[in-house]
Amino acid sequence: MGSKAISYPTCITQCCFYSLLGNIEFVLFAVMFYDRYVAICYPLQYPMLMNSQLCVQLLLGSWTAGFLVTVVPTVLVVRLPFCNANRIDHFFCDVVLLIKLSCAETQTFELVSFMNAFIILFGSLVMTAMSYLYIINTILKLPSASSRNKAFSTCSSHFTFVILGYGSCIFQYVLPSSHHTSYYKMVALISTMVAPLMSPFIFSLRNEQMKKALKIKLNEINAQSL
Repeated sequence: MGSKAISYPTCITQCCFYSLLGNIEFVLFAVMFYDRYVAICYPLQYPMLMNSQLCVQLLLGSWTAGFLVTVVPTVLVVRLPFCNANRIDHFFCDVVLLIKLSCAETQTFELVSFMNAFIILFGSLVMTAMSYLYIINTILKLPSASSRNKAFSTCSSHFTFVILGYGSCIFQYVLPSSHHTSYYKMVALISTMVAPLMSPFIFSLRNEQMKKALKIKLNEINAQSL
């Protein structure tokens, strides 16, 4: 809106926070699917295995891992020289596009950026896939069809978000040809806008307790309006 100019410090700050929160989110994906794995494969032991202490440790570990993976690319980007080029063909500052904008030799920076994306995306994706394999194997062994449908319904919402999140980010940061296509900004729009907007519907509104709480709240609002 209005002026599309952004100062260099603000651009670097935006780039840093975008990378940091994105990396943390993908580590949390793996943690979330581990939680689903424990809940489905070990339902009776779930309260003991996923206690509050472990939840705090997993949360702190996710933030720490996201921070460590973000530090090196951010430091390298800050050290990049920018000569006369100052136009970013995007709607926010992204590390990949800042590297391409630099007037220095950027092969090392591009390699570091690729490795960073590869580690965080495929590392968490492998953990997620392993959790899913165990989950599916356990679900197929459930005796009743209703139990299997309920378990699959729980996982389907998570799987939808994984397709949106991992698919869009792998296209942006791992596939080298994606940076030269007209689809880059459209895919970035999915990862930055569409996926976060859909997450409340995917995770919360499919939860029975959330549905009950929402119905109670709506009834209270209707009663007050009358």
